[in-house]
Amino acid sequence: MNANRTKIAIVTGAGSGIGRAVAVELLRTGWSVALAGRRAERLEETAELARAALGGEPSGQDSTSLCVRTDVARPEEVAALFAATRDRFGRLDLLFNNAGTFGPGGVPFEELPYDAWRHVVGTNLDGAFLCAQAAFRQMKEQDPQGGRIINNGSISAHTPRPHSAAYTATKHALTGLTKSLSLDGRSYKIACGQIDIGNAATDMTERMQTGALQANGETAPEPVMDVADVARTVRHMAELPLEANVQFATVLATAMPYVGRG
Repeated sequence: MNANRTKIAIVTGAGSGIGRAVAVELLRTGWSVALAGRRAERLEETAELARAALGGEPSGQDSTSLCVRTDVARPEEVAALFAATRDRFGRLDLLFNNAGTFGPGGVPFEELPYDAWRHVVGTNLDGAFLCAQAAFRQMKEQDPQGGRIINNGSISAHTPRPHSAAYTATKHALTGLTKSLSLDGRSYKIACGQIDIGNAATDMTERMQTGALQANGETAPEPVMDVADVARTVRHMAELPLEANVQFATVLATAMPYVGRG
């Protein structure tokens, strides 16, 4: 791969949180990025943040970002995302498979509605599969061949929180998908790794600073870390040569209750 060529990424869930931070970090450091998410206006906000970080004018036009409204649980919308990326940029070097949802919070397992379970599985697992499959196909067929897929796992890929069966099950499954992609991609120079994140400061984790349910039944505040540290870790993983791969990385707030959770 020509090291001087602009590299192309798709970031799902790019309208907020970790996806937004990673998309901005990649755009800020010279990548071209297709931003995917369910709310078009939030994707445009992400693109403007990246332009501002580069000293550009807000609402300006650039050739490095592409906003594509996408529900990753819908196969036809995933296909449209990858087609639009290919049409604009010509190839794909990275998929950051990030879109996800925690689902209804605080619901005991025995009361979890099936529709809620299906929604979490559809987004976190079906969506990850659909995007990874589309990326795999494109990376296998393009010239030069190959690319990298980074799945956003979670601390919950290792250890659950209370009342998180749907989310935890999908994140455990994502680990299996990561391993399978790593194996199946070897022949095509497709590398796959997973980043497992704990308590990055985003809208999703804001409640943790005021109080989160612990395994002993108590509610306690938890420390968080700067989401920019996650973004830099993803970029490090993404910019390795395809001959090297970070298989699993765990990035977490140092003092969060993970080691010894429960």
